[in-house]
Amino acid sequence: MIAAATSWLDAIRDNPGEAALAAVLLTLGAVGAGFGARAVTRRTRSLRHLVLVIAFVSLCIGALAAVALARLMVLDSAGLRTTLGVLALTAVFATVLVLIASAPLGRDARHLETIVRSIEAGDRSQRSGLRRADELGLVARAVDELSDRLDALERERAMFDEERHTMFSNIGHDLRTPLSALQAAVEALADGVAPDPDRYLRSMQHDVEALGSLVDDLFLLARIEGGHIELARQPAELTELVDEAVEALTPTATSRQVSFELRTSGRVLVDGNAAAIGRVIRNLLDNAVHHSPAGSTVIVAVSRTDGEAGRPCVRVIDEGPGFPDHFSPHAFDRFARADPSRNRATGGAGLGLAIARGLVEAHGGRIWIEQPPGGRVAFDLPTT
Repeated sequence: MIAAATSWLDAIRDNPGEAALAAVLLTLGAVGAGFGARAVTRRTRSLRHLVLVIAFVSLCIGALAAVALARLMVLDSAGLRTTLGVLALTAVFATVLVLIASAPLGRDARHLETIVRSIEAGDRSQRSGLRRADELGLVARAVDELSDRLDALERERAMFDEERHTMFSNIGHDLRTPLSALQAAVEALADGVAPDPDRYLRSMQHDVEALGSLVDDLFLLARIEGGHIELARQPAELTELVDEAVEALTPTATSRQVSFELRTSGRVLVDGNAAAIGRVIRNLLDNAVHHSPAGSTVIVAVSRTDGEAGRPCVRVIDEGPGFPDHFSPHAFDRFARADPSRNRATGGAGLGLAIARGLVEAHGGRIWIEQPPGGRVAFDLPTT
């Protein structure tokens, strides 16, 4: 080995001009072969073929270099044939090695193509499962991440479509009931068959007010969920807001033989919009009254969450059946009602608690359901 190396060095030293010319020609040949290989690889449809082309070009350059060095060493024909034979054998072994080593590359590339086409066809459950540290592995991981995102978006879209269908179905149901009553009353009055026109007119007025209230609630909820509600805040006395809400709901409570009990520990100031906070309290009181049995009491407690240093808090407690366990996680969803029949006698359209949550959260507060007995809803707000 040392002797061979010495003879190569001696040959180069004895023929420096030819050695330099050979080096220049080989360099130019290598550069030209590289550009040619790149042009060929652009048309190659298989990574395996690409590897073979690169390996072939490299072997050709190596063979030219060996022949040039053999000429510099002034080998006889037998030595040159031996050198070329060794190169040919090396090329065969190299080709076999490249074919074996590139087989997984081509297989993984075809598998990745199949996965991409499946995802494109709509099968979001497909994953490549490739675990490679090279560029193909990076592409496989990117495809898997894209498939995960598409799958998540598909689930969100399906959930949105289901919610939209439920929303329109609930809106249609809640609009149909008062509209049907209005239509029946109008036909009875028009045909002159209404035994008590004044009572029919009062019923019609009640149905129109119910429709107006539903439309207003839908508009307010849309503004809340769309983030388009603007609340002008200023210090407000929470106990006064509770008093006003109790006074507004007293006629409804009296008609259902329900009374209110206010518990407060003194002045409690909040930083918020008085009208919005009042709406929250009225919604909670209305919900409590509609689910309270006759002769019961609804307790409204005003306090702080952690003593005098805590956040202002309001609790509404009724003596009704409370929130069913399966319903509690969805109590603040729009159109959510514990009564699946959506009977008007047991409540409104199911928007009151959703609006209450939206208004409380718009203030930076929290609203939650507490453990029974009875129905217990509480919310807190930032202090001044």
